[in-house]
Amino acid sequence: MSGFGKWNLGIGVVLMAAAVLCSVLDMIPAAVITGILGLLGLSIAGYDLIDGWSERAELRRREARVRREREGH
Repeated sequence: MSGFGKWNLGIGVVLMAAAVLCSVLDMIPAAVITGILGLLGLSIAGYDLIDGWSERAELRRREARVRREREGH
């Protein structure tokens, strides 16, 4: 996960905790707004994580293809 993804994960977790606190205190509009922003941060972090995994998988596939080609010739 990149630094940007980690930053979004931290912000998302903090905002979700704030949304739960606002919900407990019956501050529903604030809970909804912070919850939506928290989900946005968490989804950006999740996208960044999946993108990193797919990049590493593609590099492993390329490396394996190059090894096969070298061994074949």
